[in-house]
Amino acid sequence: MSGMLVNLIIQLVAGAIGGNAVGAAAKDMSLGSLGNTIAGAIGGGVGGQILTALIPMLSGAAAGGVDLGALAGQAVGGGVAGAILTAIIGAVKNKTA
Repeated sequence: MSGMLVNLIIQLVAGAIGGNAVGAAAKDMSLGSLGNTIAGAIGGGVGGQILTALIPMLSGAAAGGVDLGALAGQAVGGGVAGAILTAIIGAVKNKTA
C-alpha cells in the first residue's frame, strides 16, 4: 500500500472520530451518528490533504519507512479538520432550521 493511501485512510478515520466527538460534545451541532461520521470523514480527508500540502514533512515520504511522527500528525490533522467541518455544517444546519 502506498504511503499516500495510508495517510488518506488515517485522515478519514481520524476525521470521522473528530466529527463524532464534536457531535457528542455539542448536541446542538450534532448531525446524527451517520451525518457526523460522513462530515467528519470528508473534513478529515480534505483538511488532511491540505495540511500535508502545506507541511510536506507530514507526508512521511522522506523517511522511506513508517514514520510515527508523520502518522500522528496525519491523525491529529484529520481529526481536527473533521471536527471543524462537522461543527460548521451543524451550525449552518441549526441557523437555517
